[in-house]
Amino acid sequence: MLRILSLAAFTLILLNADLALAADLPTGAEEGLPWWGWAALLFVVTFFLGIVAVLGGVGGGVLFVPIVGGFFPFHLDFVRGAGLLVALAGALAAGPGLLSSGMASLRLAAPLALLASASAIAGAMIGLALPTNVVQLALGTTILGIVVLMFLAKKSEFPEVAKADSLSAALKMNGVFTDAYSGKSVDWRVHRTPQGLAMFVVIGLMAGMFGLGAGWANVPVLNLLMGAPLKVSVATSKFMLSIVDTAAAWVYLNQGAVLAIIAVPSIIGIMLGSLVGVRLLKRTNASVVRKVVIGMLLLAGGRALLKGLGI
Repeated sequence: MLRILSLAAFTLILLNADLALAADLPTGAEEGLPWWGWAALLFVVTFFLGIVAVLGGVGGGVLFVPIVGGFFPFHLDFVRGAGLLVALAGALAAGPGLLSSGMASLRLAAPLALLASASAIAGAMIGLALPTNVVQLALGTTILGIVVLMFLAKKSEFPEVAKADSLSAALKMNGVFTDAYSGKSVDWRVHRTPQGLAMFVVIGLMAGMFGLGAGWANVPVLNLLMGAPLKVSVATSKFMLSIVDTAAAWVYLNQGAVLAIIAVPSIIGIMLGSLVGVRLLKRTNASVVRKVVIGMLLLAGGRALLKGLGI
């Protein structure tokens, strides 16, 4: 209940802060539907994106930015700012529970999130300074790269790490994870920490530049590169989003690139859709949904590339 009230207060502050801007709506959506029509349409679309995101096992932000940026007449800066808040809302809701359950590791997340947050700030500043067509081209390329990654990515539930490297041992990036499903306790450690830290600098830069969130990249790096158990990787990635996306979101807020008229219906739609998606998860063929998600990303990535090329 406290989380719901906090989220409601946050959205009301945003709505109250710049609702007046809706009158002239500097988003590229001045023509056609009235502002409330766009808000209602955005709510409907993000509601279904929230369902598909849960069923497809991806974050809402990675669907939100390319699809809304590609098919709605909003300026891409406002879409990226809203995308970060969409990803942030989900992470803030899940983070405390994941930490208290022991699935997310603060020792693993802290050094990685520190570097990713710094690079996310730099990425947000770079993204807002670049011409929109350049960002569209880079976004389209990134989304198509994510599609390839989703095709090729494998998951290892309990990777074998024979020995922790010296850096992860010094930072105490290890722990004991008890899987509630199997009742199995796993004494886990990580390796290849320097490579992992370098990857999170790149991930943070891309998250800030495109407003995507970064769960699509965090989990493979934590699980496949560094060797953390899959559930620890997923939970720690979700917790890290609350730190990394906050850093980037402040840059967008400070530059006036967050509009309540876009952010509020998007956050509410994604959150409600996610609740429905969780209920449908047990009765849905996940592999089919995953193919639908890949198809949607392929379409949105192609659309971003064409917009970047002025076609």
